[in-house]
Amino acid sequence: MPLFADTHTHLYDRAYEDPDEEIELAVAAGVTRLLLPDTDSSVRESMIALARRHPEHCRFAIGLHPTEFTAGNFDKEMQSMLEAAMLYKDELAAIGEIGLDYHYSHELAELQQKAFKEQIMLADLLDKPILIHCREAFEDCMAVLRKYAGSNTRGIFHAYSGSLEGYKEIKRLGRFYLGIGGVVTFKNAHIARFLEEIPLEDIVLETDAPYLTPAPHRGERNESAYIPFIAQKISEIKGVSVEEVADITTANAIKLLF
Repeated sequence: MPLFADTHTHLYDRAYEDPDEEIELAVAAGVTRLLLPDTDSSVRESMIALARRHPEHCRFAIGLHPTEFTAGNFDKEMQSMLEAAMLYKDELAAIGEIGLDYHYSHELAELQQKAFKEQIMLADLLDKPILIHCREAFEDCMAVLRKYAGSNTRGIFHAYSGSLEGYKEIKRLGRFYLGIGGVVTFKNAHIARFLEEIPLEDIVLETDAPYLTPAPHRGERNESAYIPFIAQKISEIKGVSVEEVADITTANAIKLLF
């Protein structure tokens, strides 16, 4: 059986009645490495506890998601994130998920950029990769990275939804992978149109569970056990075996996160 890594899964989410069972199902499907990304202080404790119950399969990140704070609680959330990152610095795998999201509003764009900058610098201080959430904010995201990324800044553009040209810009930044998830299986998915031109060496797999469920389960709650459906679609697009997709993307994930 091919062995996979899910580099972005929120299995601690309230959508799951039994997160431990979800991990068992993932492992049974060959998804033996899972990275749990942080969003804010409200989920951090349960996320860390879940990862600690399954140390042979799970690691976690610490970070403040760009849509999970308000102007009123920004300072408190940033302080909580910083304290957690320092407390768990020897245990955490990455800083994330962090970035910019202008989908709903530009109202907090300045605070989002402040949080992004500070967390990039924190990642460099701790020598950790970053998990980048970038939604309808690519130019600003790249501008922040160009200015604040250090010589060792590395990570993943989670749920990449940009263009081939955007990928080439990312490549010029240095050591970043594209996180490819269930969207690639959607009918007329934009990413599927040019994925053939992106080397497997620049790709990692992810689910973003419980969101972005791949076909044939679209419309249902997503699970890490569905990673093989994503790998199958990538193998079809690129004309290679599922085993090759698994081998290369899992090696990428291990090198960066595990």
